[in-house]
Amino acid sequence: MKRWWVIGLLLIGLEVLLFQVTHRAKAPTRPTTTAQIAAPPTNPSAETVSQKAGAMVRYETYPLPQATAHVLTIPAGSGATVQVGIAPGIDSLANFVSATGAIGAINGGFFDPENLLTTSYVVQQGQIAADPKLNDRLMQNPDLAPYLGKILNRSEFRRYQCADGVRYAITPQSEPTPQDCQIVDALGAGPQLLPALTLEQEGFVAVENGTVIRDALGYNQPNARSAIGLTEQGDVVLVMVAKQPNSPTNSGISLPALAEFMKTLGVTQALNLDGGGSSSLYHDGKTVFGSVDAAGNPVGRSVKSVLLVVPPAP
Repeated sequence: MKRWWVIGLLLIGLEVLLFQVTHRAKAPTRPTTTAQIAAPPTNPSAETVSQKAGAMVRYETYPLPQATAHVLTIPAGSGATVQVGIAPGIDSLANFVSATGAIGAINGGFFDPENLLTTSYVVQQGQIAADPKLNDRLMQNPDLAPYLGKILNRSEFRRYQCADGVRYAITPQSEPTPQDCQIVDALGAGPQLLPALTLEQEGFVAVENGTVIRDALGYNQPNARSAIGLTEQGDVVLVMVAKQPNSPTNSGISLPALAEFMKTLGVTQALNLDGGGSSSLYHDGKTVFGSVDAAGNPVGRSVKSVLLVVPPAP
């Protein structure tokens, strides 16, 4: 009798185990919203360190809830500088790199895919290399007229040459140059992600009577995204968040979640760059694209401007 009692308990335990396994496998997946995106892990899943021509940069990947973050860190004192590149029309990230000898790169500011003209300010060697005021499709668009003042004063990444050496900053376009400094390079994009999101201040979002009437970036929806950040130690951090191949329409990251992720990297100032199909990052001979097509294949497009990681002169 005791033997049959033991066998009965074993059979009941087996049924419970089978029930748990079966229902776990069939549990439905839920669409991602910003509220469901938890703080990402602080430890990368892969890391490589490259040292070329005396410059050391660190490349890491981080698994996020519905995306993969590719992070390139240029430590302060590495000898490398982050510089601006711009094409007469548009070009691939790989071509920008091969033409400059850069060891890393990320896509840059916004441009009009119809006429290939910039919608962001770009400065190279102290001179304006791209001026959004020369883009008639931007300046004469009646739908954008109420926001032009904000659009033309969006935030930019700057490289200064100062009395004490190279400095970087993320600041509105109208911000004056610090004393004893000169702007060498600047690339406009926006909005700022850190220390706070500046969506309304830069004309990406407009709210009327508590309702969002303009959302130029789909800021609260998951998408491929690119950004640049600065740490208190002076490191420059390039971040490109890629969609998942098995979830092309419901993966990526929102701008608020991107800001939170960059905080975990020690970033205190951050600027959103052009995203979606433009999102791409180059390191160690390979370009990684942020967007994917319906079949899950990487999709990249040529871009107007980039940020380049340039090693010191030998």
